[in-house]
Amino acid sequence: MSATQAQTLKQALQHLIDYKTKPLGALGRLEEIALQAGLIQETTKPVINDPHIIVFAGDHGIAKTGLVNAYPQEVTAQMVLNFVNGGAAINVFCRQHQLTLKVVDAGVNFDFSPSAVDLIHAKIGNGTRNYLEEPAMRMTEAKQAIEKGRTIVQEVAAAGCNCIGFGEMGIGNTSSATLIMSAITKLPVEAFTGRGAGLNDAQLQKKIDTLQQVYKKQTLDALSDQPMELLARIGGFEIAMMAGAYLQAVQQRMIVVVDGFIATAALLIANAIFEWEKQPVMVPGWKNLTDHCIFAHTSQEAGHERILRHLGVTPLLNLGMRLGEGTGAALAMPMIRSAVNFLNEMASFESAGVSNSEA
Repeated sequence: MSATQAQTLKQALQHLIDYKTKPLGALGRLEEIALQAGLIQETTKPVINDPHIIVFAGDHGIAKTGLVNAYPQEVTAQMVLNFVNGGAAINVFCRQHQLTLKVVDAGVNFDFSPSAVDLIHAKIGNGTRNYLEEPAMRMTEAKQAIEKGRTIVQEVAAAGCNCIGFGEMGIGNTSSATLIMSAITKLPVEAFTGRGAGLNDAQLQKKIDTLQQVYKKQTLDALSDQPMELLARIGGFEIAMMAGAYLQAVQQRMIVVVDGFIATAALLIANAIFEWEKQPVMVPGWKNLTDHCIFAHTSQEAGHERILRHLGVTPLLNLGMRLGEGTGAALAMPMIRSAVNFLNEMASFESAGVSNSEA
């Protein structure tokens, strides 16, 4: 789509939105979403087909030390089994809103049965290494995780999905997300460090001290413009896979819904890779991957609001949630459906025979 075609489409969409039977702007953010969806899909009649939530799970070597996490590493595998058995919050929300849920073993420190057909077996390794001592991944592993994330989304898109959100599960992954945000923004580690799954004050201070040590040891100051090296040093397999998934979803012109703290960190990595590779944006006039995304909610996790301000985006919801799993994205998807539906189904002033304002 050329810049001229994009501008023409934008004007046509805005005209349709403005002349529905309502005051100008009366549907607020839904009008912005309808416009964004139309530009992504290159049509005045966007549709939502087979929306998916994909949850990527992986373990982090740092979690074995207990320095940054309140729960033991084993909880990652236990929660994956809970997802597969349908008992987690994300299962409830996906069932309620008729969303397809897929769960991915990106690198959990547990050997799931090959007969677990409701689990996508994409394991890179049994968790990353402890980045207090060495890089979390080899570069080959980081690249492999990116490619697997791309492949999973490519397969989902080929089956008909055009709206997607990503969730995660991994004890210790708020620490990895914190380090990614700090390195890319060059803001202090403590600006993004939160309580994760429930640290007390003393544990939170220990987490901050530990992550400051990691930041220095892994020389993250020098890696803000080297996203793959940054990912390999302190990332997680689930974060890497999610980054690849973002890159592919945008390339496929899917409507991408961003969940919470860790999902936003993965998007930061994906965007940095996108810019490093000098990829062209899909819609002329947009700047980077974030323009292609709809941000679901503001997580209660410390640092998420700060990174959202840094990105200059306003999420749809603020419910005080900090669960992960893609739960915020699942709750936002019905709003996105509403935006597309009003654009397609709501009468215009002319078609309904309603007098429009002359002001």
